[in-house]
Amino acid sequence: MISEFRLKHGEGRVTLDATLTRIAHEQAAAMAAKDRLDHDVLGRFNARVSPAGAGRAAENIAYGYDSFPKTLDQWINSSGHRRNLLMKHASRVGIANVKSSATGRTYWAMVIAGDYGRPKLTNVVQQAAAAKPKARTKEACRIKILSICL
Repeated sequence: MISEFRLKHGEGRVTLDATLTRIAHEQAAAMAAKDRLDHDVLGRFNARVSPAGAGRAAENIAYGYDSFPKTLDQWINSSGHRRNLLMKHASRVGIANVKSSATGRTYWAMVIAGDYGRPKLTNVVQQAAAAKPKARTKEACRIKILSICL
């Protein structure tokens, strides 16, 4: 259903991903256990999603809907959630729902991710540090003040 929505709006399909599904399930289960809709119930999203290895990721959460079509419809009709569903270069998704034992409410979490081919920032920094600095070419000095060539 997510892929169909994305295709209608000029974006590519997404495939179900086991790692993202696990991350989504942990989020939904934590929200259900605490009976609280909260992106940070398990900690910051960036830390939770890092095991997926994606260059970009986003999360949608919801509660109270008894089916995925109703949940998806709510996300589609919310600008922020819609933007996440239509994330550029997204290729994978994970979705989960868990029912609260206290209230019977169903909590939903979806993690969508992409840019898996992009190098990690740490790799770029390491490569730059390993590269030898370029030798400066000598320029003629017209005036030298305090060892500064002008």
